[in-house]
Amino acid sequence: GLGSGISLFIASHISETIVWKAFSPTTINTGRGTEFEGAFLAFFHLIFVRSNKFHAIREALYRQNLPNLTNLVATGLVFLACIYMQGWRVNLTVKMQRSRGLERPYPIKLFYTSNMPIILQTALVSNIYFVSQMLYHQQPNSPFIKLFGEWAVSSPGTAAMTHSVPVGGLAYYISPPATLSDMFHDPFHALFYLMFTLTACAIFGRTWTEVSGTSVRDVARQMRENQVVMKGHRDTATARVLGRYIPIAAALGGICIGFLTVVADYMGAIGTGTGILLTVTIIYDLYEAFMRENTADFSAIMKQQM
Repeated sequence: GLGSGISLFIASHISETIVWKAFSPTTINTGRGTEFEGAFLAFFHLIFVRSNKFHAIREALYRQNLPNLTNLVATGLVFLACIYMQGWRVNLTVKMQRSRGLERPYPIKLFYTSNMPIILQTALVSNIYFVSQMLYHQQPNSPFIKLFGEWAVSSPGTAAMTHSVPVGGLAYYISPPATLSDMFHDPFHALFYLMFTLTACAIFGRTWTEVSGTSVRDVARQMRENQVVMKGHRDTATARVLGRYIPIAAALGGICIGFLTVVADYMGAIGTGTGILLTVTIIYDLYEAFMRENTADFSAIMKQQM
């Protein structure tokens, strides 16, 4: 089949979360009356039961601790932005030396390393959380460990009532602000999180090309072995031409993925920014693989008929 089982599981899980948060029929008593968990159902329910329609619309847009319409709009905008940026690419023309005169485009996408930068950044943050929380539970009064991370049980006003959250130290500053009000209340936290995510994604993007066999040196060697050269250049200039695009695409693509993730977290998108980016890139990669398979099958059928 196309894609891996893990990728399909991630995409289906995030998609299920978004659909559930939009249309969940579960009712919750929030202290202001019974409300639906799903944002769309809550909107129509509030319009129907509230006497003040303006306040009902405002509550459906900005209600706290439950999914609201603003979260859904933010999720949709991030999805559209990621899909739009998937199409950004530079097409280099290459020639096949074995088939004289045959030319074809060689695309270098902006998301050259796909979703790997944000996966590696998430893994790094998870490891820091794990080590920081373990050390803090053992020595909660140590000043050095508090610099690494200080943890506390989240307040009942948040959605995760029994979840430990970082409240200080490095673990706090590399975590996204919980809400927009938190971001404005502590702008240094928001700025540090932004710079950390962008820098980590850029570094991981460049590093992944070296370890995955997609660096300039590896791609140039593969082209040389397949007798493929850049149009208008000698075969010895392939690495130089690729060096103008691949390192920039790897770093800039990582920065763009990190920026979309941060924006999604700031806007309160459902499924987290990382989950949305993973879902879009996985689905888009599956779409491209499906189109390549269809093109290859069509070419094979045409050759048989000829």
